[in-house]
Amino acid sequence: MAVAALVAENFKFLSLFFKSKDVMIFNGLIALGTVAGQTAYNVFAFNCPCSSGRNYRYGLAAIGVPALVFFLIGIMMNRNTWDLVSECRLRRCRKLSGAAAFALLGNIIGRAMVAPITWVVISLLQGQAYTCALSEFVDPRALKGFPPQQGSEVMAKFPCQNSVPAELQGFFPEIDRQLKYESQLIGWLLVAGISLAIFLMLCIKRCSSPLGYLQEEYWSQYHSSEKSLFQRTAAVHAHLLAAENIKNFFGFVALEKEEREQLAEQQSARALSSTDWNRVTGVYLYREKDGVPLYSRLNKWASYNQEHNMEAMEKEMDIIC
Repeated sequence: MAVAALVAENFKFLSLFFKSKDVMIFNGLIALGTVAGQTAYNVFAFNCPCSSGRNYRYGLAAIGVPALVFFLIGIMMNRNTWDLVSECRLRRCRKLSGAAAFALLGNIIGRAMVAPITWVVISLLQGQAYTCALSEFVDPRALKGFPPQQGSEVMAKFPCQNSVPAELQGFFPEIDRQLKYESQLIGWLLVAGISLAIFLMLCIKRCSSPLGYLQEEYWSQYHSSEKSLFQRTAAVHAHLLAAENIKNFFGFVALEKEEREQLAEQQSARALSSTDWNRVTGVYLYREKDGVPLYSRLNKWASYNQEHNMEAMEKEMDIIC
């Protein structure tokens, strides 16, 4: 029962992280961009060395190195990565439960894998890198009529048709077709496996989510609105605070008409304490207060701040889920 409860809890939090349609759209755009980049690379930059011992390394590097780079970029671009870093820096991950860590790492890795998997799949479906990498390992004895005593040095030349000896040119279509068949088969099997995994994940999400469909949609809208408004307000706040400091230093500040009106309307911008910044920074999944949902750390901070209950705030702000 304890194991079942732990698994259910993990899936519950995992489902909360894969709730936004915006994430799906963003992932789709990343995949399309990766497809375009991979196609351009094959057309303009891919150049198999057609040399025994080099083909294998070059082919694998053409598939694996860009995928690794895309994966690392995906990790760095995910906001949850830096939320986790902030959580460990500010609170030493004391309140980061196993379920929360499972959900957070699942989100980070899952989103970071979109571009690498797309790159690998398109590389395999196009077949150039695979043909280059595996050509020297083709067994000449499996080719009917192929001259005996031909080693890997000759087979490695087949990705470059112009480098193949004249007497072996007739075998080029068969070898090219065989290697591309293998490459595309692996690619389609990978697509099928990933599709099945995504389908199962969506099924688990729908079955284990603690929230109703409409509330998940609302949470998604709230998160998007909070992020947009926070960024816009932070930009204005920083601008006004900088204007006030510059005015105090010089005695005046050079502002545009719209900026002067905005400064007059807001009167002043108070500097925020590091304590408040830390309270709204870090990992957060979902929590309720007296049955009322708290959709973010900022939402939680605002709820306790309105009550002027600093003792309860200090206790609750460290709780992730």
